[in-house]
Amino acid sequence: MTMMTVRPYSQALDRLRAVGLRPTRQRLALARLLFDGGDRHISAEQLHSEAMASNIRVSLATVYNTLHQFTDAGLLREIVVESGRSYFDTNTSDHHHFFYEKTSQLCDIPPELITVTKVPSAPAGHTIRRVDVIVRVDG
Repeated sequence: MTMMTVRPYSQALDRLRAVGLRPTRQRLALARLLFDGGDRHISAEQLHSEAMASNIRVSLATVYNTLHQFTDAGLLREIVVESGRSYFDTNTSDHHHFFYEKTSQLCDIPPELITVTKVPSAPAGHTIRRVDVIVRVDG
């Protein structure tokens, strides 16, 4: 059996193409940072710092725009922990989160561990897309 050589950007390229996003140099570089290490929660500022440390020259505004493009395309899920403070989750499946207030870290809670029993009907003309539960803990 021969080992197939995988180009460094091939997974990122395939992921972007699958959702119809043009694979620009910056999108590819940010996609590699986001997705090559498994599931994670990251803020725009954290991703920007990682990009700069990896010699990827990109503005914070471009990082924000790219994260929102990836979210709109279904590659990420935005978790708003409070006004003006969002994290982006590479795990887009239905699940919930612990938010550690002292360290500002998010941790997944498997969906089967939380049951939401009463959800009001959506306002007229709207549909509920999902229910997000964030359990805040000290630490």
